[in-house]
This record gives sequence, structure tokens and C-alpha cells, in this order.
Amino acid sequence: MTESVESRLSARNITLPQAAAPAANYVAYVISGSLLYVSGQLPMEGGALAVKGLVGRDVDVAAAQRAAELCAINILSQAKAALGGDLERIVRVVKLNGFVASDPAFTDQHLVINGASNLIAELLGERGKHARAAVGMACLPLNAAVEIDAIIEIR
Repeated sequence: MTESVESRLSARNITLPQAAAPAANYVAYVISGSLLYVSGQLPMEGGALAVKGLVGRDVDVAAAQRAAELCAINILSQAKAALGGDLERIVRVVKLNGFVASDPAFTDQHLVINGASNLIAELLGERGKHARAAVGMACLPLNAAVEIDAIIEIR
């Protein structure tokens, strides 16, 4: 990839926020060997939860995809903090686990998590192509519509 992750973020007018501190007895990320594990990230924007409720009842697919994008942005914020500010140390996003607070009749969780997958692939190119899960949940912390965690290979 000839463009840096930072230049691709800039081209999309995305500014990574300050990495959020954990809200309980866990850490925001763990590095073990060459893997970076990023704890679940919510769709926070400007310090507030941006998308709340059940997808398919309170939230439509487009808004939920935006929530997934925000989760991906927050994953990259955590990665940047873990990697001393150098996102070029990312070798590959190995896996995203996407959780969607869903109305019982909603079955398009995969479309929601595409919001995160597409953004990660756009920003990281081949390094951003990953394995993934997209799972429906009865509810998520703080009534968030989406939560996503990540496993990232680093150098």
C-alpha cells in the first residue's frame, strides 16, 4: 500500500478520537506476542453514545451501519494508542466480532457489520481484509445498537 492509513483517514475527513478509557475492571487492549486484542468498542462520537436502541425497531440499517463505522473508528483509536501512534505497524486485521442489538425479527446483522468491515478494508487495503462474526443480541451495554471488538496482527 503506497498511502498511509493516516492519509486515508484524512481523505475521508476522519479524525481519530482520543482512545476511550475502560469503564470497568478490564483494559482497552492487550498485546500478546504479535497480536493486539482490542476490547469491544461502542459507537461513541464526541464523547457520547451516537446510536442507541434495537436495530429493526428503533434503528434502521443505515444508522446501524454508521454505528458500526464509529465502532471501527474507535477500534483504530485504540490500536493507535497501543502502537505508540503508528498505525503502519498493523500487519493485518485478523478478525472482527460484531454484536448487533436486534429486534427479534431482525436478521440482517451481516449488513450492519458491513459498515465496519468496509471502512476497515478501505482504510487498510489488503491489511484490512478480515474474518468476522456478525451476531444478534437482545441488548448491549448502555443501550448501544452495535459493539465490535478486534484481533489485529502487529509488528
